[in-house]
Amino acid sequence: MDHFRYDEAGVLHGEGVSLPALVAAVGTPTYVYSRATLTRHFKVMDDALSGVDHLICYSVKANSNLAVLQLLASLGSGFDIVSVGELHRVLAAGGDPDKVVFSGVGKRDDEIAAALRAGIHCINVESAWELARCAEVAAAVGVPAPVSLRVNPDVDPKTHEYIATGLRTSKFGVPFDEALELYRTAHASPHLTVVGVDCHIGSQIVEPTPLIDALDRVLELVDTLQAEGMTIGHVDMGGGLGITYKDERPAPPKAIGEAYAARLAPRGLKLLVEPGRVIAGNAGVMLMRVLGRKSNGERTFVITDAAMNDNIRPSLYRAWQDIVPVQRDLDAPEEVVDVVGPICESGDFFAQERPLARVDRDALLAMRSAGAYGFCMSSNYNSRQRAAEVMVDGDTWTVIRPREELTALFASERLLPDLPAGRSFEG
Repeated sequence: MDHFRYDEAGVLHGEGVSLPALVAAVGTPTYVYSRATLTRHFKVMDDALSGVDHLICYSVKANSNLAVLQLLASLGSGFDIVSVGELHRVLAAGGDPDKVVFSGVGKRDDEIAAALRAGIHCINVESAWELARCAEVAAAVGVPAPVSLRVNPDVDPKTHEYIATGLRTSKFGVPFDEALELYRTAHASPHLTVVGVDCHIGSQIVEPTPLIDALDRVLELVDTLQAEGMTIGHVDMGGGLGITYKDERPAPPKAIGEAYAARLAPRGLKLLVEPGRVIAGNAGVMLMRVLGRKSNGERTFVITDAAMNDNIRPSLYRAWQDIVPVQRDLDAPEEVVDVVGPICESGDFFAQERPLARVDRDALLAMRSAGAYGFCMSSNYNSRQRAAEVMVDGDTWTVIRPREELTALFASERLLPDLPAGRSFEG
């Protein structure tokens, strides 16, 4: 569910805000997020896990805007981070470090040290060498490192190969048959404290079976660890719940939550989850303006002022995201078009051979389901300014990131001192 709807006049609104009116003030491309949708999605997840002691650690990589993190922190969320930069974002947004887990297949020594000094809840360790580094850094900092091992259960999540992370061939996690010995090493170290077991098998998972199979595998390891006298406080099942982009029918969080609770509550184990897309994905749209149209005789191209640098998902994953006119015209003829950007790359497209009501120059389009992995994966390729970000809240809105100024594109760069300097351009 989201809060982006057409009114009776066919104008798309974000909650109570007219999106054409917003564009008139802010311009395009622009990402628009709904506070009501973010709040609702978090609460649905929280309610779904009510049968077991739990902590939701929102996956910061899905959408890392400070206002989004601030809102979720106010709702009681913890956070899943994968870099020291994300740690700084969480703290700046008011997040509680004791509700932070640090994931990722490779962490630098300075990142581990910063996490320990901040007092985070847990470091999810993914290899023997990383476990050794955690121990050495913890000794140097003088703070024992709370750790869990990310165990690879070799369960197929039945999703896109780029976002499947729990298979034997994945770069992620510790092979299941090596985990016990590494836990013994961690348990014996005076600089490490074993606090849990971690698992994450992939993203955009739409059926519960792979997640439940993975948990059952993880609990086999938990039983062994507890039998050897190790205290396991939590099981972290990662994230990965899918959303509806087109015609997917993801399992409701409640069904998965009940399955988790039935297995974990009787054991007295706390559940950690790391949702990202399922909270933020359908809470956002990307607005863009049509620059023009062209045809090569075989295909018709609708060219927009947004491009692959603004949202790379279609190029990177051939991801399907719905694209709709912001002003709906029920009398407009439908045509099959490619919606593309202005970048000189064949991969610069948002949709190919997509049915769409005819739109002409200056029409506004909205890409749906753009709240996750949209702006946060954007870049300045072609020296393009990154989009603005806006949060709507009822009939009000706030710019939570202004569009980049052109001078910001090279503000941190330096000219060579022995060559002539450039000049400013007021354009």
